[in-house]
Amino acid sequence: MKRLVGRWLPRLLLAAAAAQGGACGATDLVVATVNNAHMIEMQRLTPHFERDNPDIRVRWVTLEESALRQRVTQDAATGAGQFDVVTVGLYEAQVWSRKGWLREITPPPAYDVDDLLPAVRSGLSIDGRLYGAPFYGESSMLMFRKDLAAKAGIRFTERPSWTQVRDAARRLHDPKNGVHGICLRGKPGWGENVTLLSTMANSQGGQWFNMDWKPQLDSKAWQDALSLYVELLTLYGPPAPTSQGYNELLALFKAGRCAMWVDSTIAASFLNDARLSTVAGKVGYAQAPSGTTARGANWLWVWALGIPRATTKAAAAQRFVVWATSKAYIETVAGDQGWAAVPTGTRRSTYANPAFVQAAGFAAAEMRAIDSVDLAASTLPRSPYFGVQFAAIPEFQAIGIAMGQQVAAALSGRSTVQQALKAAQQAADREMRQAGYYP
Repeated sequence: MKRLVGRWLPRLLLAAAAAQGGACGATDLVVATVNNAHMIEMQRLTPHFERDNPDIRVRWVTLEESALRQRVTQDAATGAGQFDVVTVGLYEAQVWSRKGWLREITPPPAYDVDDLLPAVRSGLSIDGRLYGAPFYGESSMLMFRKDLAAKAGIRFTERPSWTQVRDAARRLHDPKNGVHGICLRGKPGWGENVTLLSTMANSQGGQWFNMDWKPQLDSKAWQDALSLYVELLTLYGPPAPTSQGYNELLALFKAGRCAMWVDSTIAASFLNDARLSTVAGKVGYAQAPSGTTARGANWLWVWALGIPRATTKAAAAQRFVVWATSKAYIETVAGDQGWAAVPTGTRRSTYANPAFVQAAGFAAAEMRAIDSVDLAASTLPRSPYFGVQFAAIPEFQAIGIAMGQQVAAALSGRSTVQQALKAAQQAADREMRQAGYYP
């Protein structure tokens, strides 16, 4: 036995050392992403990528949306290089690429860039160059309980008005049975409560800035929008509304606690997953409500994967980005979870696939919502900025954060609608003056 051990031990040690050396020689990619369900699914499927790319190992940093923005913005701005792949949206793709913080995405021909939805590709590109590869895209729409609406005798048009939605919320509100008339984002943040409120203001004829870049946040359109928003959530919404963001409201709706919800089209796939949702098969869809206009009533957002300029692992990062946003990845999810669970809002081929159309009852409404968006002309009055629920300028992030805090103050009763908008207007004016947009 000792002879066998003596004979084989050096070989075993050599093999172990070789294996360890191979592992140590692998490229570690650090990917920063938001804690949304599709991103969690991407993490779960990462072993598929690592099997096909044994020289790369993926490490994840998963954060809540506001925390993610803070971390990746700081990293990109300072060139610290902590992350090799970052989850970015349309705002970051536009602003960061102009600052030189992102590398151009140059996928191989098989990736089929022309298959990307035009609005999505446009939003992630500068001068025809792609700076973010879309993982999933979304617009907004009204999701409602068909069974509750039918019982109350409520029928929604393809694009209802906010007045109709308010009336429906009143009739559907049933707190004794644990059902809120309407659920809307209340958590402060330009990607949370401000995202929804922006579209409400757009639909009242509002805008962030006029053609002279002067903020318009204390205008009648914003006052009408915020007044309605506060009324809806105060009278017919869930308790503690300022703590409710996308993920919290998704959980509420899946549990049967929301009669209506105006939010991301991407939520529909989770609401109709019978394994996770108590309301699967009971959800109807309409376009996002309008006010005096339908222009800018639907938002457009894309969660994309970008490659920071500071990374030293650009080639490996691009391989991962291409994999995670490819047609093949969508097919992997479909094979694993079914076509109703695939990330949507990015590719024409997804909506042309009969299996997806049959499995996803929301597909047609989602496509209409995305197609209705014009990022360059999202407001009734002419505006100088690119974006629907955001303005693609560096100063917007601070302005949007300040607005989110003021909206939360109005919602919680710490200030009036007029006081909140006056404070937001002053903060925006100060930011724009300091940036030199006007004296």
